[in-house]
Amino acid sequence: MRRIRPIGHEDRLSIVEHLDELRSRLIISILAFGVAWAVTAWQNHLVLEIVNRPLPPGIEPITLGPAEAFYTTLTNSAYAALLVSLPVILYQLYAFLLPAFSPTEKRVALPLLMLVPVLFIAGVVFCYFVVLTPALDFLLNFNADEFNTQVRARDYYSFVTLLMMAMGLGFQIPVALLAACKLGVTSPEKLRKGRRYAIVVIAVLASLLPTLDPVTLLLEMIPLIALYELSIWLASVLGRPSPEVSEQIASAEGS
Repeated sequence: MRRIRPIGHEDRLSIVEHLDELRSRLIISILAFGVAWAVTAWQNHLVLEIVNRPLPPGIEPITLGPAEAFYTTLTNSAYAALLVSLPVILYQLYAFLLPAFSPTEKRVALPLLMLVPVLFIAGVVFCYFVVLTPALDFLLNFNADEFNTQVRARDYYSFVTLLMMAMGLGFQIPVALLAACKLGVTSPEKLRKGRRYAIVVIAVLASLLPTLDPVTLLLEMIPLIALYELSIWLASVLGRPSPEVSEQIASAEGS
């Protein structure tokens, strides 16, 4: 793997050079996941204890085969490693796209890039401490008189991982909308005009999560709405398309 050198906005790389840089960043991402998996597999008891903690008292995951406990432990360690390494993977993705910004814009975009792992971790932590427990309480107590509800370990760990990953990715709203503005897909003005529709979409997405408690639903919506407002401000500051993109948009509209 070659050393990744900083790439400037004015650099003109060939397709081979772009692919070489992409390969290097993919290798870093794979190594980050491998190291994280080694650590989570080593500390698998701690990982299981943390993931099982949101379950209601008296309920613990079950396995249905002689080898399922072993494979489920490895799989759960991989899930945890993916959550741990995903900030690094997201950082590598955005770092690969960063040269599209001009030097002036990069001075503002770079701190935002550093916020990518922080935003993801904030989403995961928010899900674990605010969303997960009431979600499990609702699901496991739904029609409890009619069912003998038990929790299969494999299904439970995949459910928890997907839910926390979804919240972590949801907290990337500012970065995603900023990129959309830079590409000319949308604009700060359109984001402001579409605020009401965005709130409706956020409410629908929050309601799709396995929680029907109004308080929890509100707690899920508040940070996403706040991130949407932050996205509008960031897009106003540095989300204008570059001259090249503006010319392409103008030519496309003219044709």
